[in-house]
Amino acid sequence: MIKGVIFDLDGVLVSTDELHYKAWKQLAKELGIMDFTKEDNYLQKGVSRMESLEVVLRKGTKVFSEAEKLVLADRKNSCYVDLLQELSTEAVLPHVVETLKVLRGQGILIGVGSVSKNTPLILKKAELEQFIDKVSCGLDITRSKPDPEVFLVAAKKLGLPSEECLVVEDSAAGILAAKAADMKCLGVGPDYKQLGADYESLTLQSEVDWHTILQG
Repeated sequence: MIKGVIFDLDGVLVSTDELHYKAWKQLAKELGIMDFTKEDNYLQKGVSRMESLEVVLRKGTKVFSEAEKLVLADRKNSCYVDLLQELSTEAVLPHVVETLKVLRGQGILIGVGSVSKNTPLILKKAELEQFIDKVSCGLDITRSKPDPEVFLVAAKKLGLPSEECLVVEDSAAGILAAKAADMKCLGVGPDYKQLGADYESLTLQSEVDWHTILQG
């Protein structure tokens, strides 16, 4: 039986894709890379900040040291944090609040498992903190998805074994991480049919049979 649901953040609870894209595009422009596209940005989905940086740098010719890469990643994040000041409850995706209320009403513990170090700020700006019991994010981990660390940390914070947790994800890397953590997974979002999740639904409401899923 499922006693805890661990949600990925971006693309599942909120949408900050456009803000990430703007920040990475600005960094690319500063590096003389003028052809950073939405397609390139899609390759950054579900991976760490440093892996995302490599997507940008592959489009250029200059070689950077590891120390320089850290500076570039911090520069992008600074731009992103500035853009986050625009974030509001409008960033919350459809059916999220209703779903969190339903799960809470059934006594299900709710966690967030995201590689983003900005997760606490995003939850605060989106006014979702009140629905979340525990957060596992980039501040807690050293390995990004598809490594299961972020979900294992979330389960530990919730005080639950892996087999009693369900992960909700919109990326292939996230689904692989959930399976590596021995957790059941629900794939959502526009690519839900291609994620290989145990359960599938375009949105959190459209095809989700929570009663069946929570029974395990």
